Amino acid sequence: MVLTSKNNPLIKETAGLKDKKGRKQTGLFLVEGVKMAKECAKSGFCIERVFVVEGQTLPSELSAYADKTVFVSQDVLRFLSDEKTPQGVLCRVQIPQRPLEAPTGACLFLDGVSDPGNVGAIVRSANAAGYNEIYLSRDCADPYSPKSVRASMSGLFFTKLYEAERAEILSLLREMPLIVADMCGENAFAFKAPKKFALVIGNEANGVCKEVASQAAYTVKIPMRATQESLNASVSAGILMYVLKREEFTR
Repeated sequence: MVLTSKNNPLIKETAGLKDKKGRKQTGLFLVEGVKMAKECAKSGFCIERVFVVEGQTLPSELSAYADKTVFVSQDVLRFLSDEKTPQGVLCRVQIPQRPLEAPTGACLFLDGVSDPGNVGAIVRSANAAGYNEIYLSRDCADPYSPKSVRASMSGLFFTKLYEAERAEILSLLREMPLIVADMCGENAFAFKAPKKFALVIGNEANGVCKEVASQAAYTVKIPMRATQESLNASVSAGILMYVLKREEFTR
């Protein structure tokens, strides 16, 4: 059976997951594309439903979800998808509900990062550089939005994300030195970070808030030419994640 109606209740609810309201109501988010779906399955995230466009077979890596697979028409898949060119596979996945826990090593604290593409790209770099825990203040962009999920390139599945009030995160990290990224800080390339720390990336326009800045143990900057005022938040985060743990990558 192939679902062809956009008014089908399952289809309407799934399309609603493109909006934060729908994700909050259902506790689900969307994962698009064959590669991302395979990585999601590999990670152990709970896939609640798989949608496959008619004429396309279910990838073998998703065979365990055959009884949860729904075949849909091209029009319906385009309705569900957030991409300009849907790849034929889309999953409904449960948003992990994690109690707030202290980090096991160096971690990230995103303080009001507002662009979903930046949030996703930072998560991607964090996974690559070995920052397993990422703490997001409530005013950050939703890391489970389609744009953020897509930008994370599977990093979302292999890092632990904790969304909490800023005060809760600061309390949790009170025994850990905070390293704030700011253009008034010391040269990050000359700075030697402690073994365990929290790298703080602030809002794209306003930086970190006063509450966070007051708890910072260190402030570091990425040196740049006078003709360039700043770097994109996700680019800065990626550079600093590697620079601050450079000793791990030169062994």
